[in-house]
Amino acid sequence: MGKNPADLLSSVPPQLESAPLAYENPSFLNSPDGRLIRIVAEYMEPLARFRKERIQDTIVFFGSARFRGREETDAALELLENTGATTPAPSSEQPASVPAIVAGEASELQVKRAASVVHMARYYEDARRLAQMLTRWSMQLPSRKSRFVVTSGGGPGIMEAANRGAHEAGGKTIGLNIKLPFEQFPNRWITPDLNFEFHYFFMRKLWFAYLSKALVVFPGGFGTLDEMFEILTLMQTHKLAKKITVVIYGSEYWKQVLNIEALVGTGAISPKDLALFQFADTPEEAFEMLKRGLTENYLVPEAEAARAAGAMSEPKDDLMAGWTFDDFLSPEMAKTRS
Repeated sequence: MGKNPADLLSSVPPQLESAPLAYENPSFLNSPDGRLIRIVAEYMEPLARFRKERIQDTIVFFGSARFRGREETDAALELLENTGATTPAPSSEQPASVPAIVAGEASELQVKRAASVVHMARYYEDARRLAQMLTRWSMQLPSRKSRFVVTSGGGPGIMEAANRGAHEAGGKTIGLNIKLPFEQFPNRWITPDLNFEFHYFFMRKLWFAYLSKALVVFPGGFGTLDEMFEILTLMQTHKLAKKITVVIYGSEYWKQVLNIEALVGTGAISPKDLALFQFADTPEEAFEMLKRGLTENYLVPEAEAARAAGAMSEPKDDLMAGWTFDDFLSPEMAKTRS
């Protein structure tokens, strides 16, 4: 016996809507299966923006997110709860106020931190001044591209000071922020088109090293130590096919925190490894070190290469304006391209 036509119609599935394109499907992109695409996006999207903004190379500033400028510390001495947080630390960890110190109500830690916060504000101002000096100098270089652009982790403290100084000098400045479980926001001094946020720490680290020709390390904590030693290790093991000038700022602070000489004495590092970095204690001293390193390692060789080529033209572009893939391949990998 044949089926009723009405029954046949009722069993037909409804018309389907078009499936989302894979690259417009948020459930896929945000899933474990989409991780590789997210990683590649954190490489390609910054690359596209750096090309558009004609960024050739950078000077990276590392340092604590907790140090504030003098105008802020004069108004209110306050430490944040954690790196990247906007909420204050507990009252027991806060620097003591002057009335509390006078009344004897402050703990030893609070008194010590009150003096330290004021002292550390000097580093904020020094980073700001150094970034101004470097930016004014780099903007005078004869290039169609942006050279030695001041770059930071995009957050508060020393990072803010570096971006602020570059902005005040009238130059571009880059912020490579990281998404944290705190209420972190990019500081206001970053060039808007060069404001980045990363999910993956290793992709952010890649971009710190990718374009940098110099590194300035201001006093900081775990994050600063991590970034500094990662670059020094890459230099020590010859994994960077380029020269980076490293200036460690604030010898008084760093020689309390680190005993590098002990590493040499025990044989953990070679005495020649001490030549990987220099100490500086004033913006003027750091500026001269950086200018000398960048000039000797890049500006002079570039001018000589241009003269040898018979024209004062800039190097042929490869992946990005102004530098080639070999700039950040290891020497071993670079040889495979010949």
